[in-house]
Amino acid sequence: MPRQFLRRIRKRIKGTYRDIDPEDIFIDSANLPGFDTERFQGRIERPVGGRTFFAFKITLVVFAVLLVGKLANLEIMKGTVYAQVSENNRLDHTLIFANRGLIIDRKGVELASNGVRNTDSDFASRIYPPLEGLASVVGYAKYPSKDSSGHYYDTSFHGLAGVEKVYDAALQGTNGLNITETDARGGLISENVLQKPIDGKPLALSLDAGVTQALYKAIKSAANERGFTGGAGVIMDVNTGEILAMTSYPDYDQNVMADGSNKTEITRLLTSSSTPLLNRAVNGLYTPGSIVKPVMAIAAQDVGVIDPLTKILSTGSISVPNPYDPSHPSVFKDWRPQGWMTMRDALAVSSDVYFYEVGGGFGSQKGIGIDNIDKYFSLFGMTTKTGIDLPGEVSGTIASIDWKAKNFPNDPWRLGDTYHTAIGQYGTQVTPVEAVRWVSAVANGGKLLVPSVLLGGKPLPERISSVVDVPQSEFEVVREGMRQGVVSGITGALNIPGAEVAAKSGTAELGVSKARVNSWITGFWPFNNPRYAFALILEKGPVTNLVGAASVMRQVLDYIQTNAPEYLK
Repeated sequence: MPRQFLRRIRKRIKGTYRDIDPEDIFIDSANLPGFDTERFQGRIERPVGGRTFFAFKITLVVFAVLLVGKLANLEIMKGTVYAQVSENNRLDHTLIFANRGLIIDRKGVELASNGVRNTDSDFASRIYPPLEGLASVVGYAKYPSKDSSGHYYDTSFHGLAGVEKVYDAALQGTNGLNITETDARGGLISENVLQKPIDGKPLALSLDAGVTQALYKAIKSAANERGFTGGAGVIMDVNTGEILAMTSYPDYDQNVMADGSNKTEITRLLTSSSTPLLNRAVNGLYTPGSIVKPVMAIAAQDVGVIDPLTKILSTGSISVPNPYDPSHPSVFKDWRPQGWMTMRDALAVSSDVYFYEVGGGFGSQKGIGIDNIDKYFSLFGMTTKTGIDLPGEVSGTIASIDWKAKNFPNDPWRLGDTYHTAIGQYGTQVTPVEAVRWVSAVANGGKLLVPSVLLGGKPLPERISSVVDVPQSEFEVVREGMRQGVVSGITGALNIPGAEVAAKSGTAELGVSKARVNSWITGFWPFNNPRYAFALILEKGPVTNLVGAASVMRQVLDYIQTNAPEYLK
């Protein structure tokens, strides 16, 4: 029975399944040690269970739900936003650089303009015309800057000197924006201005470019021919404070500084001992010498130490006893014997002895003393900035007891220090723009103005910084003495028919050896109705030179008389 049953089973198996291969037979347990189980030898493979399939299906469903949700978010919730982003990927935004505002002089002459924009540049270059002597006032501007990848990290011009710096905000324009549409291959589809640029506002200066150039050329010629190392000059309206001309020698090329590519020349300008980038009229401090004598004359009258008609004798010097060595008195020289002088005479011939005596006293003549010298020098603005609308202005210094105690602590103030301060020597230093301001105050009756290079500018009351409150008669005496100096005194070089100039010169000795000097000329015109004041300095020339600042100013006045006579009326 069992054998028949087995045969039937075998027949059924043969009809349905193939024979079992020998290698599929279950191995004998005795053979187990011969198999490497780490390589899956001798192991039975099991089919994947239903739970695994179920977990896999759940994972697929979750993934599908998340995918559908993300697509819904992109298409429905943020579809508009991403459509805009996609659209912008085809759009290119580029800056349209605004032109910087023009700078012109009072007659419309362009002092700073903009060149034609070419294919190599995204903006118009700043152009400074070849006008000598205007760089110190006009200044220059730095161009927009790119990084190494060609992208602009600074999209504005920046004024770095002169009015380009002071009025940078007004000269700045507002850049525009250009939008360009391209296809997938980069081809241009359309181009439109999204925002138009707004150019900077034009700036009109009070300067006359012609007069300024004439002033510069005269200073340059004297410096080159007579051995001066530099110079500066200012002409100012005594009623408004507007600057008609201002220059500084030596000058520099503004285009070189603005472009910035000529590193060699820029290095030379920055390191030159002649300091061409210095605006000497505003940033230069100089020993004034005798140009302070008009202020001393007003102080002497106001304190009451002398009547303007009282005469003082100059034999060429005065001697002050030396308490430490009576056999060696201190001698203070005049530049020449002057004889008997009134105040007007002393101003006309620039007597040192006269101002030694009214400054520090001598014999029976009382002096106003160093404290009053300090007071009146300060009243006329020698220690305060003028407030001119140019960068880097410095203020002057007065030699005083406090000043000496600070700078020479072991040396007390002496009478000789007062004498030297009274004639503008020793430690007193001023700028040319300070000098032109106090000369203007002498001319206009005491009003200290705020100088400006801007045409028009502030209303007149705001242009007056302070008033020297002394009787007008004191100003009249000084003005008459300055006019006498031109008509019959030492400033006769300025005696031009039709100009009616009043002036005061000065020669400031420099250093211990006194081998070099600063040559000054200050003054105003016309005498009867003052309109313009001037201050001019030639810096560090040889003491032996006989041609100084007065002859330079004469050349400027000759130019004005011929080319701009309206300023002499």
